Amino acid sequence: MQIFDCPFCGERDETEFHFVSEAGKVRPEPACQVSADTWAAYLHVKQNVKGAGREVWRHLSCGELFVMQRDTTSMVVIAVEPLRKSRP
Repeated sequence: MQIFDCPFCGERDETEFHFVSEAGKVRPEPACQVSADTWAAYLHVKQNVKGAGREVWRHLSCGELFVMQRDTTSMVVIAVEPLRKSRP
């Protein structure tokens, strides 16, 4: 079991987190003009970087999204940063 660090709640068990997407992935626009093949590639094709990569994760307990940089070969978390600067 891994421990991930939520930038809002601190260290928590990995089961409290959900992978959302690769960080920096740009949604094709305008949506009404995007082909089915382009949309399918956006939804399903992943870079699957070997080594350090940036990913968007959600902490299910607080609902916040954040970017996690981790090494995908060793699963070591390098850094985390919130997607927004502060909670209301």
